[in-house]
Amino acid sequence: MAASAHVSKVRSMYKRILVLHRFLPLELKALGDQYVKDEFRRHKKASAEEVKSFMTEWENYKDTLQAQVLESAGEQLQSVKFGADLSEEKFNSLQEEQIGQLYELMLESTKSKRQFDIQEERK
Repeated sequence: MAASAHVSKVRSMYKRILVLHRFLPLELKALGDQYVKDEFRRHKKASAEEVKSFMTEWENYKDTLQAQVLESAGEQLQSVKFGADLSEEKFNSLQEEQIGQLYELMLESTKSKRQFDIQEERK
């Protein structure tokens, strides 16, 4: 029973994050959705200790993004700053692989010419 409750909690957070991404500019939404999907998939077989840390960090991300989305209500997306600064303490606690992922994410999010040409659907 505990396993199914955990799966339900993970799935609920995953879905909530994807819903929050709908409020991001299209380029960030595409990048964020892909990153979330990859990370959750990558941690399916993680140890209990890793899962605890993983869930805590994603919960913090969800709360931060939710607060920023609510604050930005009614403003133009281009003028809203999403995200948060990474403290030196938090940065120093990252593993080498995580630093590499963070660097790749930074490069992708600051590219002037993105890998995909994302356009809003016309209704």
